[in-house]
Amino acid sequence: MIPTGALEDIRVLDLSQGIAGPLCAKILGDFGAEVIKVEPLAGEPGRRMGPFFHDDPDPEKSAFFLLLNLNKRGVTLNLETPKGGSMFKELVKKAQVVVESFPPDYLASLGLDYENLEKINPGIVVTSITPFGQSGPYSHYKSEEIVAYATSGLMSVSGTANQEPLKHGGFQSQYEAGLNGALATAYTLLLRDMTGQGQHVDVSIQEVVASTLVTDHYFYSWAGDVRGRQPAGGSSVGYITPCKDGYFVMQMGGQRTTWDDIVEFLGREELKEPRFSDPNQRIINSAEMDKIVLEAVKDRTKADLFRSGAGEHRLLLGIDQTPEDLANCPQLESREFFQEIEHPIIGKTRVPFRLFGMTATPASYRTPAPLLGQHNAEVYGRLLGYSKEGLVRLKETGII
Repeated sequence: MIPTGALEDIRVLDLSQGIAGPLCAKILGDFGAEVIKVEPLAGEPGRRMGPFFHDDPDPEKSAFFLLLNLNKRGVTLNLETPKGGSMFKELVKKAQVVVESFPPDYLASLGLDYENLEKINPGIVVTSITPFGQSGPYSHYKSEEIVAYATSGLMSVSGTANQEPLKHGGFQSQYEAGLNGALATAYTLLLRDMTGQGQHVDVSIQEVVASTLVTDHYFYSWAGDVRGRQPAGGSSVGYITPCKDGYFVMQMGGQRTTWDDIVEFLGREELKEPRFSDPNQRIINSAEMDKIVLEAVKDRTKADLFRSGAGEHRLLLGIDQTPEDLANCPQLESREFFQEIEHPIIGKTRVPFRLFGMTATPASYRTPAPLLGQHNAEVYGRLLGYSKEGLVRLKETGII
């Protein structure tokens, strides 16, 4: 019998905060795991990350928290008290995975690190996602997104050669680390099924980003070659080019693409002249060629260029899609990339959801992000046997 979720027999305790760790745990939940988000009494910092619904800085209205904590139950627990630590250990006995993002040695100071948890549950998998990993001279350094980009080497090859290194928008290093953490956890669970032994999964955000620069590292170690940022100048073929309502990029690529194909797409016969058709002459005359290309596309929309270039002429052409374009992208729509959810405070909204497809056990949406402490009674009652009166005492003494 095929399970409804690939990880439906897995229980995850999510201690992590921010972006990378919560995304890791969310992905496990999307594929069937029961994920219990364990937050400090005041809530994790992700609840205070904007933007907020209707610009109301309410901890239940953070877009980041909502997106990164789907398919989770939520409890509060003060780990820094003896009772809170004891309750967490009891939860660990009934779990298979712990995801955490604290600085190295923090959980050890509470007796809740892998070495201690493994003693009470030999099969436990503890996945730690931190800026620089659990060891090394940088392991205790703090970090932010731009620090991850800088120390990984990605910024050194981003931007143009005549300006300072450039950081891409958003929190890509965090998302990459979260995805890598989820995959590493799944690999470890597979081995655990065969041996019964868990492991400590150590994810360094710096290493995750650095690993994406495969050829850059290889060129340096192989030949001492340093891959710099792209030249400041260049022709409009192969570079971002403006059009009527945005930008597009067109490149010479593939064995079947010829200069004549590009000329036909642009509809400017003068580009067939040797000063443009010859690759070497094209570089010399790039400024003049740019004027012709820009004139040819200035009244054409991104949709028209993409439909004609990538569709009809089979060119290597892409358009710069804005958030509005992505929200209405027919490709994403056809693959059910977005999921409509209903949150008790925010109401109905549509969010990015599916990362990849699986024929028998695809990702599925079950619950919205939990309210702070929403499932205290259900989780502590079901898993640890606490009565309503016992939960009241835990609340009054600052444990939950």
